[in-house]
Amino acid sequence: MWEPQRLSAERDLYRDTWVRYLGYANEVGEAFRSLVPKAVVWLSYGVSSSYVLADAIDKGKKAGEVSGPEAGRSTRVTVAVVDTFVWQALASVAIPGFTINRVCAASLYVLGTATPWPLTVRKWTTTAVGLLTIPFIIHPIDRSVDFLLDSSLRKLYPSVGKPSSS
Repeated sequence: MWEPQRLSAERDLYRDTWVRYLGYANEVGEAFRSLVPKAVVWLSYGVSSSYVLADAIDKGKKAGEVSGPEAGRSTRVTVAVVDTFVWQALASVAIPGFTINRVCAASLYVLGTATPWPLTVRKWTTTAVGLLTIPFIIHPIDRSVDFLLDSSLRKLYPSVGKPSSS
């Protein structure tokens, strides 16, 4: 994912601190879907989406502060916001949310057909499977989204302000 060049060794609030975990809120919500009201799951998507929007705005501000020709400033800002927003929306919300949703649905189905366990046990087991899946899907999804954007959207950016994937 693209990051404006840092002028110092400052920590990125959205990438280098606990705030990063807000982007995973919807995966946690999906893991608990069978146990909590739907409103809680939707709230988890609201948290993740707010994280995505805040990171995109932050990267746009940082791109605007980078020294360079004033004529290219708006392009730098636009590229930073669009790239960050699309990358985060796909890698932090849409793809992992769908993945955990399907893993949990499959888990609940398989447990229902293959075990005599009571529904409560199956739901808690499904939640545990969903939560345990999260760490394993993060990096493959991140790399896949990098590849997808490098192969599509990032080809549209002007070469001067073209971001490099992480």
